[in-house]
Amino acid sequence: MKFIDELVIDVESGKGGDGMVAFRREKFVPYGGPSGGDGGRGGDVVLVATRDLNTLFELGFQRLYQAEPGENGQPKNMEGANGRPCELRVPVGTLVYRDDTGELLCDLSEPGARFVVARGGRGGRGNARFASSVRRAPRIAEKGEPGERLRLRLELKLLADIGLVGLPNAGKSTLLAAVSNARPKVADYPFTTLVPHLGIIKREGRRAFCMADLPGLIEGAHAGAGLGIQFLKHIERTRLLLHLVDLGTQDRAAARRAFQTIRAELGEYDPALLERPMLVVATKLDLPTARQNWPAFRTWVKKQGFEAMAISAATHEGVDALLDHLAATLDRLPAPPLTVATPEPVIEYLPPFELEKVAPGQWEARGREIERLVAMTDFTNDEAILRFKRNVQKMGFLDELARQAAAPDDTVSIGDMEFQVREFAL
Repeated sequence: MKFIDELVIDVESGKGGDGMVAFRREKFVPYGGPSGGDGGRGGDVVLVATRDLNTLFELGFQRLYQAEPGENGQPKNMEGANGRPCELRVPVGTLVYRDDTGELLCDLSEPGARFVVARGGRGGRGNARFASSVRRAPRIAEKGEPGERLRLRLELKLLADIGLVGLPNAGKSTLLAAVSNARPKVADYPFTTLVPHLGIIKREGRRAFCMADLPGLIEGAHAGAGLGIQFLKHIERTRLLLHLVDLGTQDRAAARRAFQTIRAELGEYDPALLERPMLVVATKLDLPTARQNWPAFRTWVKKQGFEAMAISAATHEGVDALLDHLAATLDRLPAPPLTVATPEPVIEYLPPFELEKVAPGQWEARGREIERLVAMTDFTNDEAILRFKRNVQKMGFLDELARQAAAPDDTVSIGDMEFQVREFAL
């Protein structure tokens, strides 16, 4: 399955069902009264975090995801059915942003976490809801509220217990293939691994843990060199770093430089990564050069304040001891250093409308309240039109038109509708 960790999609919640105009017509029941039911609520668009996925690939097959609309109201005061929600599965560790503003909406960092990104429209009220002591037989009903449409940017930061880091060809993919069922590409040239791979390791008597193989880092990776900057974000949420150093094809001085290069790149990308627990693993112990360099390299690493082990993934030498050590270390480590991105709380007053002159004789009114009022009004119904005029007058719309000296023949655009100023008068 192709690895995708960034994706832009459009989502649209369901429109609310229309309310119904109906009257109770039953033998021996004179003046049965209004009985039009309300429309059903439109379906929500919901993101659900799951451990079954480690890529956003599944969502890349279509651009627009829509929830079902609510059904219209029915006679006998029967409400329309609610629309089914559209549930989109995403990997644990997915951050959700508004693509137009860059605003963070949520961080799905726990399995089973759910977040409603687009809420379904409210169902329109049927005429039974407009009955009163003075209006016994209303012939008015609301249309359903339109659904919300958003463009989302999804960004995945993998959640793994162990992150493998090192220069290209350090043996990261070989180790992952040797200890798990993951099958990353292994070859004798740099940047064989182009995307992250995850493997699950199970040790008898201990819980399973997840290991992530990331593309090799080179000097300048934090600034965009190589593939590093594209995937460094995936080690931000690992509990333990496994730093692999190739001892088989380079001398001790080169191995030290490799170690220092990776440490420098981690620090440049995020200084907090330098505080992350790390185990240094010398690889390719089956080669004579590696076995010869190992004692001196281990001593040097210990002087740097880190624990070191040596393995050969090809012959499996030292691999079982490494896995036992990793399992024991993970049992001792505290909970993952998970920094959950929290959306900034925003408290703002949204006026019912904003009026702007866009051209001579042309006006545009924007605002959630007035646009919803227009969308939910049935302009083929005289009573509904009268109610619309009363509501725009209550919110001060006519006063604002007069204050800005709008002429009676001027045109006002609200949502998908256009009106002449004189049409708002009662």
